[in-house]
Amino acid sequence: MAAVGVRAQSLSDAEHSAQLRRAVVAGTVGTVIEAYDFLLYVLVAPLVFAKLYFPGSDPLVGTLQAFGIYAVGFISRPVGAALFGHYGDRIGRKVTLISTLLLTGLSTFAVGFVPGYDTIGIWGAIILTVVRFIQGMGIGGEWSGATLIAMEWAKTNAHRGFITSWPQWGGPAGLFLANIIVLIFSAISGDQFLAWGWRVPFWLSIIMVAIGLWIRLGILETPVFQQILEKEKVSRAPVIEVLRRHPKEIILTALCRNAEQGPFYIYAAFIFTYGTTVLHSSRNFLLTALMIATGLSVITIPLAGYLSDRIGHKRMYLIGAVTMGLFGFAYFTLLNTMIPAVIFFAIVISFIPHDLMYGPQAALIAECFSPRLRYSGSALGFHLSSVIAGGPAPIIATALFAATGSGYSVAIYILFSAVVSVVATAFLPDYTNRDISEEHVYERAPAERPLRVEA
Repeated sequence: MAAVGVRAQSLSDAEHSAQLRRAVVAGTVGTVIEAYDFLLYVLVAPLVFAKLYFPGSDPLVGTLQAFGIYAVGFISRPVGAALFGHYGDRIGRKVTLISTLLLTGLSTFAVGFVPGYDTIGIWGAIILTVVRFIQGMGIGGEWSGATLIAMEWAKTNAHRGFITSWPQWGGPAGLFLANIIVLIFSAISGDQFLAWGWRVPFWLSIIMVAIGLWIRLGILETPVFQQILEKEKVSRAPVIEVLRRHPKEIILTALCRNAEQGPFYIYAAFIFTYGTTVLHSSRNFLLTALMIATGLSVITIPLAGYLSDRIGHKRMYLIGAVTMGLFGFAYFTLLNTMIPAVIFFAIVISFIPHDLMYGPQAALIAECFSPRLRYSGSALGFHLSSVIAGGPAPIIATALFAATGSGYSVAIYILFSAVVSVVATAFLPDYTNRDISEEHVYERAPAERPLRVEA
């Protein structure tokens, strides 16, 4: 069992506020690195990997094969969620977070060394698949730890949506970094980008891992987990216990993410297939538009988190899901104008419906689980969605487009994802502004307690 160290209760208000800021930064920096690592593959897969690892395949088939390896990283996420969820609820949020950062970062670094088909044949794709599986495991434990390290240092119940929106902000921020670095190295290396230029962004991730590790080593364990240790309430088998106590919440939190997970990877990854084959847009044009879209998310994600504290995390999430369901049709209508300025605009605003959900999402999901099982429960619910929504999304979108030749078939898929999210979210409890630091809170339905908003 990890040592408790300095007790949060002994800190002054100023020291507690300083720890909260450090915790938010630690969580955010980690998710930036995690998103950069994982989404770098999303950007490089349709541009490079189809040619590098599957040179004998038709371009569209090669893209599907590259996205198949991409999906492996999502399949391994629930495995990592169970593994690191166990240790996050057993030995603490901080130690587990450091482990997930190292696993994710080092596996990303290794991607840059995987030889292509011309060098070792099919073994290149096999090695890449194994590395992606390991990377996905690390990410499976990262999100919950980053969320909880921030949320459980909060002194008030009234700002959880806003506080946890910052680790969420790390997703688009990581994509922004991945975009700009791929843009830079594709411009510098030109035709050599396929030969070696794509590897450099993966190697650069080791620098960010070192920075993230330094920040995370400087934070204390959360007051909530310290309290669990002091009361000797640590679960012996948190994953098994959370599956027994919170099965409905795990299933619903997985399903509620459909409208956020699937469409996001369509807008972030499938756009390269659609943009280059149908719209005849250049790679750099698409990358630039995506980079600006992620820059806009710097504003919309924290704003959505802030608003969710005012109107309710669940209500804000439902607004985002409905918006996503409708937006898919507008998106492809704008793209199909074939006007570069309109295409650019469509890509730039494409993350807004996602951000309306992503801002309050961390609070909405983490609040559903009792403190001693919160790491395991939130991790399992969050990452099961990766298997049913995030991983298959680019593959489904590419297959639908190949079968129909129309982007509107993809818009129908987005609408279906939104319907699933709306129904699942409707059945989730809403703990906005309620004290969730004690176990007894979860012994009664949240509707039985009056809503208390703190200043």
